[in-house]
Amino acid sequence: MFEDKIKDKTARVAIVGLGYVGLPLAVAFAEAGLRVTGLDVQLKRVDQVNQGVSYIDDIPNERLNAVVSKGLLRATREQDRLREVDAVCICVPTPLSKTRDPDLSYVTREGEELSQRLRRGQLVILESTTYPGTTRQVLQPILEKSGLKAGADFYLAFSPERVDPGSRNFNIKNTPKIVGGIDAESTEMARLLYQQVADKVIPVSSPDTAEMTKVFENVFRSVNIALVNELAQLCQNMGVSVWEVIDAAASKPFGYMPFYPGPGVGGHCIPLDPYYLAEKALEFDFHTRFIELAAEINERMPYYVMLRVMEVLNTRGKSLKDTPILVLGVAYKKDVGDARESPSLKLVELLLAKGTDLRYNDPHVATITVAGHKLSSVELTDKALTDVECCILATDHSAYDLHHIVGRSKVFFDARGATKHMKNANIVRLGE
Repeated sequence: MFEDKIKDKTARVAIVGLGYVGLPLAVAFAEAGLRVTGLDVQLKRVDQVNQGVSYIDDIPNERLNAVVSKGLLRATREQDRLREVDAVCICVPTPLSKTRDPDLSYVTREGEELSQRLRRGQLVILESTTYPGTTRQVLQPILEKSGLKAGADFYLAFSPERVDPGSRNFNIKNTPKIVGGIDAESTEMARLLYQQVADKVIPVSSPDTAEMTKVFENVFRSVNIALVNELAQLCQNMGVSVWEVIDAAASKPFGYMPFYPGPGVGGHCIPLDPYYLAEKALEFDFHTRFIELAAEINERMPYYVMLRVMEVLNTRGKSLKDTPILVLGVAYKKDVGDARESPSLKLVELLLAKGTDLRYNDPHVATITVAGHKLSSVELTDKALTDVECCILATDHSAYDLHHIVGRSKVFFDARGATKHMKNANIVRLGE
């Protein structure tokens, strides 16, 4: 039985999708003593995993190589390996289409593959962020094409990923894991599995509840970031520092938590989840106006940053066209190499469209392709700083020596508030 295999560490686990969610999860299960098969469509990823070479910042080569060398983790592109495992965790992307509609094609494609190989007693868990109802209404019918019935022949659950890339404080082990199965037994099997890698596992009543929990967490952040982004624009008009306001408000020990403005939101969840929820809400003739407005405000922030930079240059007799500008940081958040949905990329696109002589530096992202332009990160030399009219801090990586950079910049536009305690005359900050 599955329960017995979990307890005696003989259960075999497959992780489908070895990205920022899947690879850390695969390593965690392997470190717990379970044999793990990692599936990914990218041959380069498969080869790197099998060589013990990590491409995820949060997983050092030493950790990956340790479980690979012990034979506890092996990567492959062969879907037939799914027949051999006891549990399958699906960690594939759920992006938006060009028209901002939810794209579940990776989930449905993997569901079809798995349905051809599903066997009795297996546990299937969807981890990919999606709208409430996906596990029951989308994935379950596909899996049941196998002739097996969920809840009777195999277990099915949803457990939202809660990865915080680049975090030094939170990881799979100390972040509570939510699990919601289609029945009580599926929930319990999922709980037993994740108990091997997480200190705390929280069962909820259904996959729909687990799915809504994940979406709500990210919409909560989206709405609060939008609020402070709007406040930053108002503060700039009023001549008040939004950074000082936030710090002062944060002194209140109840009823408030600080959120910070920036050039927008990015990553694999926060920019996407409002649209997943809005799309689902339409099925119930319900319009999530507040949530959609917040997403719209966040999406407009790169435009606002571009306009502020243009205003600053105009006061110096410069325009955006043909003017050399250096963008510092294109990753979506501090100290990671992930540029998915990064607002910095949109900012780069907007500046390029204005004819700017655009350069960028990011210690974690070597190359980017934006609107047909392939750019490489330039070395952050003194000449690189003095040759441009404006440096824009779009992502505040720890590697940046801000005192050095500001000291050599003609204009330093800080979109992250990283210089809020500095008084240099050449600094222009978002929200001031």
